[in-house]
Amino acid sequence: MQTNLISGRDIIVVGQQAWDTDIGSNCKNLAMEFSKHNRVLYVNSPLDTKTKYTNKHDPKIQKRLAIINKKADGLEHVDGNLWTYYPDETIHSINWIGSTAIFSIFNKVNNRRFARSIKKAIQKLHFKNFILFNDSDIFRSFYLKEFLSPAISIYYSRDYMIATDYWKKHGTTLEPQLIAKSDLCVANSPYLSDYCAQYNPNSYYVGQGCDLSLFNNTEGFTIPDDVKLIKRPIIGYVGVLQSIRLDMELLKYIAVKRPDWSIVLVGPQDEAFKVSDLHEVKNIHFLGAKDGGMLPTYINSFDVCINPQLINEVTIGNYPRKIDEYLAMGKPTVATKTRAMEIFEDYTYLGETKEDYLNLIQKALDENTTELQQERKSFAASHTWENNANEIYKAINTLNH
Repeated sequence: MQTNLISGRDIIVVGQQAWDTDIGSNCKNLAMEFSKHNRVLYVNSPLDTKTKYTNKHDPKIQKRLAIINKKADGLEHVDGNLWTYYPDETIHSINWIGSTAIFSIFNKVNNRRFARSIKKAIQKLHFKNFILFNDSDIFRSFYLKEFLSPAISIYYSRDYMIATDYWKKHGTTLEPQLIAKSDLCVANSPYLSDYCAQYNPNSYYVGQGCDLSLFNNTEGFTIPDDVKLIKRPIIGYVGVLQSIRLDMELLKYIAVKRPDWSIVLVGPQDEAFKVSDLHEVKNIHFLGAKDGGMLPTYINSFDVCINPQLINEVTIGNYPRKIDEYLAMGKPTVATKTRAMEIFEDYTYLGETKEDYLNLIQKALDENTTELQQERKSFAASHTWENNANEIYKAINTLNH
């Protein structure tokens, strides 16, 4: 039951992912959830000059150019209470500027253009007393609180943005300022809510929604052909194999120390993985990238799932959605202990050292039961977008007290 439900409000969502993006997006899922009880306007980022010229033949860019040239309407009704808006203004590409003070001058000009365009959609839809929900758009939406005058401004932190080069240069200064001036901050991991709380006392961990429909039925799966001949027990990982996120030394250590285990890695490799000596270890099996719909069959074929994560600026704050997918299928899971993983500690095995991984994988193999499998499934099933939105509503309601 949604005791904190907010309904009948107008909500404007801004962020990094466009509505017509080909990949999944927290922001889109939350917008759809908000729209079940509120009117929602999902605003796409304005087209910048660099993208305008470098990707001008992309159909998505062509669509935006038509809107900017007044040949099409940027406001589209998606469904029910949900609209998406493509701005009819272009902004300058300015991240090459070295000085944050000078960057901020031009960024304010960009923000003013962006806000001017958004106001057109606000007027068409007659939005009043609206909530502004900013999905980590540090630069383009930095001044929207000032220019749009929302009733409530919310900053949503779902990644440690300033760990990446693009955001680090100016974001190190500007993100804390944006967090501080927002009325409320919400985050999808305890690490990020702690980070936001350094600058704004109204900062809350609100969890993460996941679409686990692919993973919540373990009946009737057949073992994939490329797994059938691999010796058990199988210790498996599904996901992009990135050297900045995964501990290659740890993977090698596990495989060498336990040659009786098979380490199965499912997913595309970055260059470091492709040339690594992991390919020379006999009991490490690289199965390559798979269609998303096939991933549950691979997870189902594992005896233990792992997330051998490196701890660094890029990974430390991330909500590990992969863990929910493992648990939704009832799989015993061993992962690296981080602040973000603390919420999973009753349902996973968390290690800090290479030796921990060996011991915990063995423990996971030894004590797996149908009762534990069901507990894992039930826990993962609680991570719905509805529950995620409800936690955000709960945080918003604290402002009224």
